[in-house]
Amino acid sequence: MVKIVDGILGINKDAKVNVTGKDIDTCTIEFIEGTAEISKADIKAKMAELETKEADDATQRETDKANANKKLKDLGLTENEIKAIKGID
Repeated sequence: MVKIVDGILGINKDAKVNVTGKDIDTCTIEFIEGTAEISKADIKAKMAELETKEADDATQRETDKANANKKLKDLGLTENEIKAIKGID
């Protein structure tokens, strides 16, 4: 789950902020130490982008696992041998 601060840091990796609340629409964001203010709309958009990236990355990991298993099976390994390689009992 992407947090508000993740969205802020996705826009400005050096941002210094205090965030009160967990909902972007109702939270209070205090930009400190000279950090330029970022609009909630921009933060919300970045959070959505990061959520999509997280989901895409998870899907890719699952695809990679499935492809790796298929390749091992194509080489002639049994399910037990594949599990042994992975350290699964």
